[in-house]
Amino acid sequence: MSEKKQQVSRRQFLNYTLTGVGGFMAAGMLVPMLRMAVDPVLQTSEEGDLKSVDLSVDDITNEPQLVEWKIDQVDGWYESEVTKSAWVFKDDNGDIIAHSPVCKHLGCNVTWEGSEKYPNEYFCPCHDGRYYKDGTNVPGTPPLAPLDEFDQKVENGMLYLGKAKPREEA
Repeated sequence: MSEKKQQVSRRQFLNYTLTGVGGFMAAGMLVPMLRMAVDPVLQTSEEGDLKSVDLSVDDITNEPQLVEWKIDQVDGWYESEVTKSAWVFKDDNGDIIAHSPVCKHLGCNVTWEGSEKYPNEYFCPCHDGRYYKDGTNVPGTPPLAPLDEFDQKVENGMLYLGKAKPREEA
């Protein structure tokens, strides 16, 4: 090894010092922005929670009925109360079905028996979209997928609904 030590010039020292201080200041500015972008992603999600729709199972018939309930929604740091809705009925086997009212074509709301020409079907007034009672889309109409179905459970005779999930394509 060489016994000669290399001297750092004044110019190199200032260059190293200013680079270090500049990097430290840049990190000080970037870390809060990075945290602001990442923090909402790391928060625990409450989407899977089921909420009571204040509808007794005994009140559910074979005819679809629109039910509405409120959930607390958090978007980043903004909290709001949002109204959700679903078409709820019992099928021929007595199972409870809860369809999302959002049309899979353009996101308009469908209504049950909303058209005089097509009774006993869900109807979307935006582009004449139609769905059968089981939520599958009528072939030849604008929607290309069936209505979403809500997660659900029955507890103490009351219906609880969660998040709407897509079904397989018809």
